[in-house]
Parts: sequence; C-alpha cells; structure tokens
Amino acid sequence: MTFDTTDIRAVGAILKRAATEEIMPRFRSLKADQIREKSSLFDLVTEGDEAAERMITSEVRARFPEAIVIGEEATAKDETLLERIDEAALAVIVDPIDGTKNFASDLPLFGVMAAVTQFGEVVASAILDPICNDIAYAVKGEGAWLEYQDGSTRALKVAEPGPVDQMVGFLSTGSLSEPQRSQVNGRFSRFGMVQLLRCAAHDYRQAAQGFSHVLFYNKLMPWDHAAGWLLHQEAGGFSAHLDGTPYRPSQRTGGLLCAPDQASWEAARRALFED
Repeated sequence: MTFDTTDIRAVGAILKRAATEEIMPRFRSLKADQIREKSSLFDLVTEGDEAAERMITSEVRARFPEAIVIGEEATAKDETLLERIDEAALAVIVDPIDGTKNFASDLPLFGVMAAVTQFGEVVASAILDPICNDIAYAVKGEGAWLEYQDGSTRALKVAEPGPVDQMVGFLSTGSLSEPQRSQVNGRFSRFGMVQLLRCAAHDYRQAAQGFSHVLFYNKLMPWDHAAGWLLHQEAGGFSAHLDGTPYRPSQRTGGLLCAPDQASWEAARRALFED
C-alpha cells in the first residue's frame, strides 16, 4: 500500500486536535501530581503526554485500522511494541509531547511528532509546533514542507554546506558515557555555535529550514528521531549512524549525525570524535 500526502495530512490533523484538546489546555497549568519522573529528573511524563497519546492512538486506529500505533508512553508499559517496527506493514510511531521537560517547565518549546513506517522504513512524517500551530511534513521521495496555520505552505531545504567553524550545531551528548562525553563536549569550540533546545522536534525543524547545520544524538528512541530524520532527509540533508550506515528506526544504538551533505557530515564527525 502507499501512504501519500493526503494520508500524512490526516495524521497531522489528528496531532492538531490532540494539541488543541489535550496539550495546550494543560500548558502552564500542570499541578505537581500531574508530572512524574520516568528514568531521571530530565525524563518526565505528564498528564498531557498520556492524554494526548490516548487520543492520537484512538484516532489513528480509526483512520488507519490496519496500522499499529507505537507510542512513547504505551511503550514504557510494553517494550515489545518496539520489536514490531520492522515487521509491521504499516506503523505510526508517536511522540505525544517531545520536549516534555520544557513543557513541564512552562517553556513554549515542544512538539508533537508522528512517523509512518512500512516494514521498518520511514515513509512519511509530521512534526507539529503546538504554540504556532504549524506542521512540518515529509513524504519519502516527495520532499518536505511547512504548512502554516492559514494553510499556506513553503518547501523546506537544509542549510548550504560550510566549514565546521561556521556551523551551528544542536548536539546532545547527555547519553554518552565517560570519558567520551567530556571529550566530545571539549570539542564544541570547533563549531561556530552549539546549542541545546531539549526538544528534538524543534532541532529537526530548525535543520530542515536551514537555520542550523549539524544534529547529533546518541540515544535513538524511534519516537524522538524517525519523524525528524525523514524531514531532514527530504529537505536535502545527509545523515547516518556514526559508522556510516543508514538510519533505521528499529536501531537504537550507534549514534545519529545529520548535516547538509556527506562532506559536511564527515567534517562534523571528525570535529566531534577525532583529536
């Protein structure tokens, strides 16, 4: 079966409804007992995450009854869902609130993401900014575009390549083990600017719009990266695991580095990991 622009826009409409009904009414209104730690102080879940995922899951199943839904919060309760990505003829991978730490800290920098896979291959994605109510879309082989609240659109394109010392990077090293974490952090000065938004949804949107050059992640949960990876690729970018192999959402190790093209990718990798 094919999954086309009409289909991914239907998913985008579901994300918008969930944001309108379940996420934004709770933003800056959460009580302490509506926020919980998962693995650490930096890994949170809120009542908003859970309510939004329930709604998205229900509506995706109604619109695409043949699809399995792999949500971040559902997977926290049943990790075997991750094992179904490669075998599923149609799967929708959902991050109900990406940037939950920001959301719970009253910071208006979070997103809602969905990636569509067929037998483990990402074929479409949507990343909603609930604050601006616009969505970045991608369909494999058909490009990436931003759809504004008024329905107008513009094509997305990554930044032009340039030397490392002029690159802007969103580099997440928190899950690297020592001493590698300190070694990589010590090389940040090789880049023009290094930032951390605590929100992969906006990292990928910034890169796909040409506002940044390099993205690096070591922890690769599929709801954090599958949607953004396709957006970046369809905007003209190059990405791979650190050993050069192509990204797949079922692979959760090996790091992921994204850049405007392969030459920039190789230069950024050297800058981050070589003395």
